[in-house]
Amino acid sequence: MINLRNIVSLGFLFGLCFMTGCRSSQQLAKQQPAEVPEEFVYSHGQLDIDTTEALATLSYHEFFADEQLIALIDSGLVRNNNMLVAIKQIESAQETMKQAKWGNLPFVDLSAGVASITRPSDNSMNGIMASQFMGQSYMEDYSSKLTISWEADIWGKIKSQKAATLAGYLETQEATNAVRTSLIAGIAQSYYNLLLLDQQKVISEQNLAIVDSTLEITKVQLRLGMTTSLAVQQLENSRDNLLKAIRVIDENRGVQENALNALVGEMPQHLTKRGNIRDLQLRDNLATGVPAALLSRRPDVKQAEYAFLRSSSGVKVARANMYPALRITAEGGLNAFTASNWFNVPGSLFGVLSGSLTQPLLQGRRLKTAYNQANIQAEQAELQFKESVLQAVTEVSTILEQISSLQDQQVYNNQLVKRNQELIEQAKILFKNDMATYLEILTAQQTKLQAELDQMQVKSQLLYAEVALYKALGGGVM
Repeated sequence: MINLRNIVSLGFLFGLCFMTGCRSSQQLAKQQPAEVPEEFVYSHGQLDIDTTEALATLSYHEFFADEQLIALIDSGLVRNNNMLVAIKQIESAQETMKQAKWGNLPFVDLSAGVASITRPSDNSMNGIMASQFMGQSYMEDYSSKLTISWEADIWGKIKSQKAATLAGYLETQEATNAVRTSLIAGIAQSYYNLLLLDQQKVISEQNLAIVDSTLEITKVQLRLGMTTSLAVQQLENSRDNLLKAIRVIDENRGVQENALNALVGEMPQHLTKRGNIRDLQLRDNLATGVPAALLSRRPDVKQAEYAFLRSSSGVKVARANMYPALRITAEGGLNAFTASNWFNVPGSLFGVLSGSLTQPLLQGRRLKTAYNQANIQAEQAELQFKESVLQAVTEVSTILEQISSLQDQQVYNNQLVKRNQELIEQAKILFKNDMATYLEILTAQQTKLQAELDQMQVKSQLLYAEVALYKALGGGVM
């Protein structure tokens, strides 16, 4: 016990001398919180924004109202291969965490049985001793031993390694959360795009029916000499262009279905159950919370923060590697020169206790280089963390700008649809009073359908923007 106490005291004394004689090591900079504005900024329009709540606090079951979409997301989170790979990465990180918990415990090795026979040269000391004392030209050795080795964590190296492992594990978790939010947003936007294509086909087929009716009337007028063949040809061109457009829409629907099936982990198939984009309600209130909340909600921001913490712990480990290391080793077991005495107890018992204090001196500057590089990596990680915060706040502000513009566009589109409906009603009244032709009614109907198509396109963009905002605020993690 006295010897061990002396060894530990010597280690502390040597370490203090080393720290005094060497240059003062660079202090690890403490994490500086990234600067964030008090509110999200967008340049035009008026939005009803709630800073006391945030959409990110809602689960996707609460955020989305379409039951078919929720079912697709449920399937995707269970079956999507990228999501499953991310989960496996968490499992791997958990194994590393389990290993790190054993950092302060000693290493224990057991040699159950080691037997060796050595034939030294006759002119060597071992050969002469073997022939004189053992009467044979070879030496036997049989041993079984238990070895315990332990390094004292004087400089906090093991503690820093544990901290780095924990930060790496949390970083992996946040990376998985980022995959989760991206998957939810991808499924939702793909689903909305499919609903838009459905509506585009419906409106295009209605337009086609109007063009066909107009074409039949124009052919009758041609036979009566009331118009020219040019009008018929123009309508036929319009009909063929619509037929071609409908075929392209069908192709896009098939491609979109395949992409959506891939996201939810399914083979290509027709999705017969899905909603109608006209039935989906847009949000009147945008609960964004404050920008500072992104630091605790967005997975990519938290991932960057944990990467910085992991790098900071790596600096401490690299610095501790430059200091003296105190290792204590104990061995005990059985040892004999003949197999017959191998397990002869207590005659074959042996034990060894040793302590070593090792100070690295000349390592080709490897330790110093590793320490400097660790500092640089920590500084890079801190800058990347701040950049992730900057990008997150910018992304939310950009989406709010888009939503503001789209809401204004939607107001104009609603007015256009309403006005065109009034034109149709007026055209019908004029037609009954012989003040307008049926062609003018069809033309008004066609104009209204185009306005409705524009209306649905803007609505789909608003739905995309809402999903993008939900993701940008860190939603979908729960």
